[in-house]
Amino acid sequence: MRPYVRRALLRLIIAAPVLACAATAGAEPGYPSRPVKVVVAFPPGQSTDIATRYLADKLSQSLGQSFVVENRAGASGNIGTTSVARAAPDGYTLLMGTSATHALNPALYKNPGYDAEKDFDPIILTALIPFAISVGADAGIHSLQELVAQTRQRPGKVDAALPSVTGQLVLEMLKQREVPLFGVRFKGSADAMTAVLGGHVPVLIDTVAATRTQLGRIKPLAVTTAAPLASMPGVKTASEQGLANFNVAAWNALVVPKGVPAEIQAKLASEFRKVLDLPETKKKLAELGFEQAPVMDRPALAAWMHAELQKYVQIVNAAQMKPE
Repeated sequence: MRPYVRRALLRLIIAAPVLACAATAGAEPGYPSRPVKVVVAFPPGQSTDIATRYLADKLSQSLGQSFVVENRAGASGNIGTTSVARAAPDGYTLLMGTSATHALNPALYKNPGYDAEKDFDPIILTALIPFAISVGADAGIHSLQELVAQTRQRPGKVDAALPSVTGQLVLEMLKQREVPLFGVRFKGSADAMTAVLGGHVPVLIDTVAATRTQLGRIKPLAVTTAAPLASMPGVKTASEQGLANFNVAAWNALVVPKGVPAEIQAKLASEFRKVLDLPETKKKLAELGFEQAPVMDRPALAAWMHAELQKYVQIVNAAQMKPE
């Protein structure tokens, strides 16, 4: 064999594995071909965890592979979120991101351990978690306008129970609109509700889901979403009652590590969309106090999440909020 022919054959032999890898790069055929892990960066039992387990079970049924929820709590969601940011971008480790992990924590923490935008690709917005501004039945306040008037007459003297950092965000937005409530932090909804029901704190800022459990004993004055909620009939939005452009809600969005092949991202978005559109899924999420999320494609969702992050940064900076 002539030398130049031998050299050409050797080059082809050496290049063959590289060409084969290039030809098969991207999404593997038949994804998923093994169990998929869905990380929730918070403890088990709360609404995001319950909803994620429900969605994961539906995905397991429809795709014939297990979608297994793993709770990796700690540092307000930073630990679990960081673990997914560092996972292999192969589509087998997903994260149920939240407004806390992808908007609030990046605004609050100088270095949460991850970059919410550079380390992840958003797949689908799964649910909104709206808040309500309420008062105790014996507070003597019958409307949002009355509450606003009282706080302006006695700035910093009207207490509001805050069971979460997102509740504090709502409070800071109220302050920016000259509603100077004084925030009292509680460990969670149960403690905050007990204080309000006992008449120790007149105002409650909590999720609609938590608020609905005590309707009749507390009175919702407003919801914090852009439009009224079917789950809180007869309650107007804060914007409708004179607080212009008042729109804040917690949310859940499925995200994946940056670099997951586009074909896998598209399949996840499509399959989650099918599950979210099921009547039984809508009913289940409503029972958990979630509102149906607007439908967006992935580029639109990325832009929406960026706007949410910027909104939280502005609120956190203006209020000089610090991590708990």
